[in-house]
Amino acid sequence: MAYEISNNAVKITLPAGADLSSNQYYFVKVNSSGNAVLCAAATDKPIGVLQNDPASGEEASIVVVGGTKLVTNAACDEGTVVGTASTGKGAPYVAGTDTTKFIVGSVILASGADGEIATVLVNCASAARGA
Repeated sequence: MAYEISNNAVKITLPAGADLSSNQYYFVKVNSSGNAVLCAAATDKPIGVLQNDPASGEEASIVVVGGTKLVTNAACDEGTVVGTASTGKGAPYVAGTDTTKFIVGSVILASGADGEIATVLVNCASAARGA
């Protein structure tokens, strides 16, 4: 079962730029208005993982660096590196192969399938493409 690692996480709050009430533990990005919105492309640069379920205009709590739960779009084993899918879910990637995508985390407790929750260590503060 996935778990939180909250003692040393770097968190921020931003206004939700859309209804994110069904996107807890998904990757979000910052839009041009400075609001948190769901990542909508595999090439988006995530700012972090959403920790709550805000409606549009409410405060979105986001883990930028640290341990968190993450909904994934496929099975992700321990040690798998992840970035965002076009749905905002975590997606498994391969460094050196997925060079147009940002790799921002590593799985420490696996998920078994699409829609399941993994535990990951993320660092979206210094996101880099999978070169």
